[in-house]
Amino acid sequence: MQEGVILAIDTATAAISLALIRGGEILAESTWQGPGHHTTQVPPAIHALMQQVGLPISDLIAIAVALGPGSYTGLRVGMSLAKGIAMTRTPPLPLIGVPTLDIVAAAQPHQADQLIAITQAGRGRVNAGLYRWDTGHWQAEGESFIATWAELVERIDAPTQVAGEVNAEGRAALATFADRVILATPAQSLRRAGYLAEIATHRFEAGQVDDPSTLVPTYSH
Repeated sequence: MQEGVILAIDTATAAISLALIRGGEILAESTWQGPGHHTTQVPPAIHALMQQVGLPISDLIAIAVALGPGSYTGLRVGMSLAKGIAMTRTPPLPLIGVPTLDIVAAAQPHQADQLIAITQAGRGRVNAGLYRWDTGHWQAEGESFIATWAELVERIDAPTQVAGEVNAEGRAALATFADRVILATPAQSLRRAGYLAEIATHRFEAGQVDDPSTLVPTYSH
């Protein structure tokens, strides 16, 4: 792989996460809850992350960004920043768009053959994606969908791991299926840009990159 740094930006929901990766090494990572503050918090946080590891922005060879599903404002901020940084270079840096739920799934150990990854969609609903364990990795099965917690638990008919933004309502709903639900710990459920950076590195090495002029996020509906 070309020696250089990939910046990973995930602002898909109230959780914000940034990471820098070079080759197989995570150089820096920062994750926090910043509901409603993406516009003011993320740009200086990117600058601070680069400064902490003593790297100029000219060392970047690509930008990874969470594609969604997620909130309109959060995804718009992340995508705008990613494109803005990419387009300052000639030629533009490649973007690597990664579905938000893939980032959740990447952090989960294999404890059952089925996984549901979750982000909040608002109004008592969640964005959910179904994954199956296959050849040592979680593989997405079908498109993500929006459901209430009651609708989601109806889909759980076998031992299933559940991870991501599971709120109190979700924990209560899942508790009724404790015999078949393996709920991720808070640390496992926290969406970290380090995993986004790892996914992006593999895709960059394989030449699977996106055009900054055409990449668009996937909003919750």
